[in-house]
Amino acid sequence: MRYEPHDYQKYAIDYIEGHPFAAVLLDMGLGKTSITLTAIADLLFDSFMVHKVLVIAPLRVARDTWPAEIGKWDHLSHLTFSVAVGTETERKAALEAKADIYVINRENVQWLIYDSGFTFDFDMVVIDELSSFKNHQSKRFKALMQVRPLINRVVGLTGTPASNGLMDLWAEFKVIDLGKRLGRFITHYRQRYFMPDKGNGQIVYSYKPLPGAEEAIYRQIADITISMKSTDHLKMPELISTAYKVYLDPHEQEAYDEMKKQFVLELPEKEITAANAAALSGKLCQLANGAIYDDAGEINEIHAKKLDALEDLIEAANGKPLLVAYWFQHDLQRIMQRLHARHIPFAKLDSSESIRRWNAGELPVALIHPASAGHGLNLQAGGNSLVWFGLTWSLELYQQTIARLWRQGQTSETVIVQHLTVADSIDEQILRALQAKDRTQAALIAAVKADLKI
Repeated sequence: MRYEPHDYQKYAIDYIEGHPFAAVLLDMGLGKTSITLTAIADLLFDSFMVHKVLVIAPLRVARDTWPAEIGKWDHLSHLTFSVAVGTETERKAALEAKADIYVINRENVQWLIYDSGFTFDFDMVVIDELSSFKNHQSKRFKALMQVRPLINRVVGLTGTPASNGLMDLWAEFKVIDLGKRLGRFITHYRQRYFMPDKGNGQIVYSYKPLPGAEEAIYRQIADITISMKSTDHLKMPELISTAYKVYLDPHEQEAYDEMKKQFVLELPEKEITAANAAALSGKLCQLANGAIYDDAGEINEIHAKKLDALEDLIEAANGKPLLVAYWFQHDLQRIMQRLHARHIPFAKLDSSESIRRWNAGELPVALIHPASAGHGLNLQAGGNSLVWFGLTWSLELYQQTIARLWRQGQTSETVIVQHLTVADSIDEQILRALQAKDRTQAALIAAVKADLKI
């Protein structure tokens, strides 16, 4: 296929080529993979500034999306690539192959650097989903920082740079510029831009930005950061987001309230406990969805209200495809049991074949887990309706999952996102929290938004 980039894509390509270290905050659906590959091709074969490129991406994106994009466009047909995923033997064979671009999943970064036996000789690294390196204590972050001084060019790609607040930005930009802009140490970053928020004596659990800190941080990173929102550059379908209220019976509500108040749920033959507030949050989410794990890991079904609601939505769709996002494994098991019982065809989107079937319109229902399939997958050809059976606290996973449908190439005029939310439950708190986090992220994106008139 012939590549005819939009003006914003040309701008982004030039930006990557002109900035050895760049954070490219491209909103979902703007074609960040094709943009980056075009810049890589130019750097490899026009300016000869790059010789060997490593792409780090989520597993399915590494396996499916990057190879598909290289094969899709005529101007990239001369690029050679090798995908280092799978078993250790398969990964080593991929690294031994001669190629311009090597693609590896983020879980194997530590293995590549410490255990693969190969010399790290990549002079350009692309991190697809830069937010994967937001934790400065993670093994992948520490491993990459060991070889970071050897890398001449780094590109960080994401649409959700500050999904959990501004604290995430330190590690992400440390990978890009070695701490030049936000400081070499997380302690200095905290002291400069934040104040303690919640704590217990000398122990600080969370921080909040000092007055003016957001603007100061944005100014520090502006010279290597480009930001674009899809709504600014594409004619996006209308995004309709609604809450589908689910109401519990009195005894079901009583069980939920008991767990919330006492941290203990009494069942006929056992009791289930939550050790702390974080554990309680997880238990309440499970309860809202209809089942809960006991202390032995067994599933205890409390209600089927969300399953009933999901069945109603499937019936109302009348054959129109629905993408269903679940969170807990017992959600998946119970949804699958209900669909089997109702003889409704479905598939879990966990393989290239299931993704192909969804995009081909062969599946009336597809089940997706945000953590494993939230990034990079193009699912817009299969439908325009998403149902959240169980919510996540992660704004990043939430937005990325919606963006599987609400993106460039979606032919429907609307994308409909429905949230199954139990009334007077933690579901409503999660939705409010996601909206509050989005305000911080929206401020960051607006602060460094690209001006194509420059």
